[in-house]
Amino acid sequence: MSFIDAHEFSVDLVLRVLGIPPSTYYDWRARQSASSRRALQDAQLLEMIVKIRCSHEFAATYGSPRVWLELRRQGIRVGRKRVERIMREHGLQGAFLRKGWKGGSTKQNPRQTAAPDLVNRQFDADAPNRLWVADLTRIMTGEGVLWLASMRDAFSNKVVGWATAARADTSLVLTALDYALRSRDVHDGQLIHHSDKGCQYAALRFTQRLADAGIAPSTGSVGDSYDNALAENLWSTIKTELIYWPGNTFTTRTEADSAIFRYIDGWYNPRRIQERLGGLSPDEYEEAWRIRQQTRPARLPAEPDES
Repeated sequence: MSFIDAHEFSVDLVLRVLGIPPSTYYDWRARQSASSRRALQDAQLLEMIVKIRCSHEFAATYGSPRVWLELRRQGIRVGRKRVERIMREHGLQGAFLRKGWKGGSTKQNPRQTAAPDLVNRQFDADAPNRLWVADLTRIMTGEGVLWLASMRDAFSNKVVGWATAARADTSLVLTALDYALRSRDVHDGQLIHHSDKGCQYAALRFTQRLADAGIAPSTGSVGDSYDNALAENLWSTIKTELIYWPGNTFTTRTEADSAIFRYIDGWYNPRRIQERLGGLSPDEYEEAWRIRQQTRPARLPAEPDES
């Protein structure tokens, strides 16, 4: 068919000479044209994908699911499979956890009495500041271990408080708790704080601080990541996207602390979109919730029973 287009002869004449039905030729032209249009559209989509993955220091961690969500946020209607294909064809891959990673930093003090499990693996909340999950993990640096403690709101997955230190002691988790209390509107008796049975969370100073703030303590079992799965999931995300996938190493604890700050406060909370949140970041999700609460019609008081 390309022979016909390559010469200036009459198309109808060449088709008659060659014995080719006109419909066959024009069907071929239509397929060629459609293929060219699709290739052009793919090139335009590739440009958008690259722009998304270059929009922030940590945006290159986005794989095809989050890239697709971001395209939808921008009003681009395209299939998930198409985004996946284009990224695969051009070697664009999201962050992933390499085999061999293991977590777990829990040390229980048998002399301490841990709080009961008030969550029972139900990490759901219908509003902010109803359930916080907490945990700590280690980050390796050239100076030794840097411990990271965090608290995450189960409603939006937002990291509401975090702190780092060279030692995994009660002061570390207290600092993270105080960070969270300063930044959130916590009401007496409405919030559960859930953690594992680590000695830091069962310490008297920590449990007293929870009591003073009107927060109910809750603990899962020792060594069972499912009992604190939402907190453990955060470590997997941070270590995959900040350390393992890009192959980052930190010379000093200060360097690691700075990277964690950029990741949590500059990326994870305000910008990193999540499918569970409808393609919004934790900050955006909470803001959308607040707007809905403000625009919700007020309930009329019930009329008194006259009977």
